[in-house]
Amino acid sequence: MSLLELKGVETFYGASQALFGVSLDVKEGEVVALMGRNGMGKTTTINSILGLAKPRSGSISFAGRQVAGMRPHRIARFGLGLVPEGRRCFPNLTVLENLLAAARGSEWTLEKVVELFPRLGERRDQYANTLSGGEQQMLAIGRALMTNPSLLILDEATEGLAPVIRQDIWAAIRKLKAAGQSILVVDKTLSELLPVADRCFVLEKGVTVFEGTPDRLTPDIQDRYLGV
Repeated sequence: MSLLELKGVETFYGASQALFGVSLDVKEGEVVALMGRNGMGKTTTINSILGLAKPRSGSISFAGRQVAGMRPHRIARFGLGLVPEGRRCFPNLTVLENLLAAARGSEWTLEKVVELFPRLGERRDQYANTLSGGEQQMLAIGRALMTNPSLLILDEATEGLAPVIRQDIWAAIRKLKAAGQSILVVDKTLSELLPVADRCFVLEKGVTVFEGTPDRLTPDIQDRYLGV
């Protein structure tokens, strides 16, 4: 059974249509990659899932509930945790305050987040706006985990980060996968994304053009839909 399932989702911004019948699903304990060039509908798909954009047609179910059109805060309470593009940490709160502000549930604790990202423990009393970009991304992931999500959504998880920091982030994602965390991840670094993904969905101009396991994502498909 799918934890998250989109069927035929069509989303507009005013009169401009962004999604044309997008379908995808994430099963329990699965890591799913949502892929495509810039401007092809990935962020709109995430916004539609989270209620930040209201689909005009189609269905979105999460944990057995129809959530399309619900307010974002209601959807989040069902167990969706977002690490947004651009991180968006609370700049004038410390690392500790950012994490505690999101705390909900008991599985993910402050101690477990610091174990996953030791750097956050070292920086716990620093304000978020004094952290490096990589540290802010760790904080954004840790903050999302503190909500104890059933599904973690990572939008551009490693964009713009130094290679050594990207390695730390991917190592954390592999640990989360090993622990059974369901994840929907958007990222352009195929060499690091494909080994951790169970399945991939590719969008082209707001349409789902590929669904399958990473081994089926041939060089021809990559060149056609993912190349620069």
